[in-house]
Amino acid sequence: MTTPPQPPHFANPLLHVVLHEPEIPPNTGNIGRSCVAIGAKLWLVRPLGFRLDVKHLRRAGMDYWEHLNWEAVDSWGELERRLDGVRFWFVECGGTRTVWEADFRPGDAVVFGSESRGLPPSLFADRPASVLSFPMRPEVRSLNLASTANAVLYEAVRQFGGLSINP
Repeated sequence: MTTPPQPPHFANPLLHVVLHEPEIPPNTGNIGRSCVAIGAKLWLVRPLGFRLDVKHLRRAGMDYWEHLNWEAVDSWGELERRLDGVRFWFVECGGTRTVWEADFRPGDAVVFGSESRGLPPSLFADRPASVLSFPMRPEVRSLNLASTANAVLYEAVRQFGGLSINP
């Protein structure tokens, strides 16, 4: 069986969206939908809190998954090797800069942590200027992962001057 031809936007994704050990399928589904909408590639770093078979994807509302440019990798190290030369932004509570202070460029990777644990500090310890957050009142511990990802992705798109929707 031959691999079907990939759409042209799969070759050069607008952004790389990385979910480090995601746990909740609907969040991953919503983020995947945003990736399809803007032409980003979704990377899932294992372990995952859900299965990636057709039955489970459909149950999580991911019926558009066939249009998503995505890959799952076994470790952070594998992801870094695969994205060698790509600039990383880490979205985490307590970041040194707000999302609006970042200077996003096409091809950047935006990394989000798991819903219950966030990102391990070891991933960004040597890159403190690449850690981004949203200002929040102290009564709120964190924002929903899918909502946060959507806001960051569309801020990047805004900085790029919008989207070219040519298939």
